[in-house]
Amino acid sequence: MKYVGAHVSASGGVQNAPLNAGKIGAKAFALFTKNQRQWRAKPLTDEVIEGFQQNLQQVGINPAQVLPHDSYLINLGHPEPEGLEKSRNAFIDEIQRCQQLGLKLLNFHPGATLRKIDEPASLERVAESINIALAQTEGVTAVIENTAGQGSTLGYRFEHLAQIIDRVEDKSRVGVCLDTCHTFVAGYDLRTAEACEASFAEFERIVGFDYLRGMHINDSKPELGQRVDRHHSLGQGKIGWECFRYIMNDPRFDDIPMVLETIDDTLWAEEIQALYGLIA
Repeated sequence: MKYVGAHVSASGGVQNAPLNAGKIGAKAFALFTKNQRQWRAKPLTDEVIEGFQQNLQQVGINPAQVLPHDSYLINLGHPEPEGLEKSRNAFIDEIQRCQQLGLKLLNFHPGATLRKIDEPASLERVAESINIALAQTEGVTAVIENTAGQGSTLGYRFEHLAQIIDRVEDKSRVGVCLDTCHTFVAGYDLRTAEACEASFAEFERIVGFDYLRGMHINDSKPELGQRVDRHHSLGQGKIGWECFRYIMNDPRFDDIPMVLETIDDTLWAEEIQALYGLIA
């Protein structure tokens, strides 16, 4: 079964996110559990936690289909001790917030070298950061998102994801979220069924679908391999509809949250329906 939704607003409190998802006919959604552009956040109150869980029940979305995203400030591969420590503490806090809300996943970008450290050393730090965070928390899976490879970011090659997973001690609590736009601009073609077959075969060989915990469903403004992170509305970018038809009909993508982060939120309800309409 496919569970499609979008990254919805949690404005006014995380308890509002499930209601916003319900309004667009979502069966899954993503949210930030705190302001993604600030290090600190007020702790979640019992009232907010209860409201979130009640609203989740009200709209009929299973907590397993919620894919929270951590703060954009966090860099688990940071080259400097102070930045690394700050990122690790913030990441642990994000996992604890997911625990409090009764959620099982936390999506995050692996990090960046900031051109002060080489990629293998930075990937090592990411894995170490995950190990530290998992040792201090329970019940939440760390879901690594593949990236566009813009700037000095890590995670644009499937090999990067595999290297991180390889070094994570508790493999039952690590997974991957594939973003279609990021995958495409990182150089993996998705424009035809044949291209999807080849690119996802590479993912299976290097990482493995056993680790797939979520998808970000986005078209791309940039061309293949440009390593620029700019999403587009479905069917309006350089990827086109065939990729999404392929994903919606492939059982390897069943039973995970599939989240739109396309650029026009007024189209989300329409895009969700269009995706379900692709199922043969």
